[in-house]
Amino acid sequence: MDYSHPDLADRLAADYVAGTLRGPARRRFEALLPAHPVLRTAVREWQRRLMPLTAGIQPEKPPAAVWQRIEARIGGAAAAAPVQRVRRRWWGELAVWRGLAAFTTVAAISLSILLGMPGPAQAPIVVVLSATGAGQPASFVASISGDGRAVVTKPLTQVSVQADRALELWAVPPQGAPRSLGLISAQGTTIVKKGRVLDNTAALAVSLEPPGGSPTGAPTGPVLWSGKLTS
Repeated sequence: MDYSHPDLADRLAADYVAGTLRGPARRRFEALLPAHPVLRTAVREWQRRLMPLTAGIQPEKPPAAVWQRIEARIGGAAAAAPVQRVRRRWWGELAVWRGLAAFTTVAAISLSILLGMPGPAQAPIVVVLSATGAGQPASFVASISGDGRAVVTKPLTQVSVQADRALELWAVPPQGAPRSLGLISAQGTTIVKKGRVLDNTAALAVSLEPPGGSPTGAPTGPVLWSGKLTS
């Protein structure tokens, strides 16, 4: 593979800086950097373009109950007094808030790469998809580009899907039938490039479908998660 080719170097560097190049592929890319000046230059250029996008991400402050549990666990000041037992909700978990903040950053960068924009023209719309049935955590978050041309999804908690099933994302209108936006991963980030996502869309939903997606153009399995759009 010719890593000195500008188009290949640019594409790999974009994935690396955005964080979508992972696992062995990411380690292999990092091993190549010292010997390939074209790759190093492409990485610096994408860092220059994309890192300013993270400046607008505001940190999320976890609820006080989270810090109380942390202090109690490490033997801090709160350990001397009984800690009020708080019902565990997904939004009270530090890991979830940390994951949501990280996802928002990666989503903004990924959407910028996907749409070829030098900077964010419009802020993305972030939608948390809550479980529709008992026993399921609110596991997914979606970020829609401000112009509605693309969606980035990511599970915030562990999601298990049978080998013979897939997850399909739907745009739900105020009235009428939902339309498919495509299959999404239960394990990591998915970028769905689908024009006019925001047109006549009141909510997003995720259903359980056959491996290739719904054969009918409408959800055939249970809708597991859904969330209303708020700008």
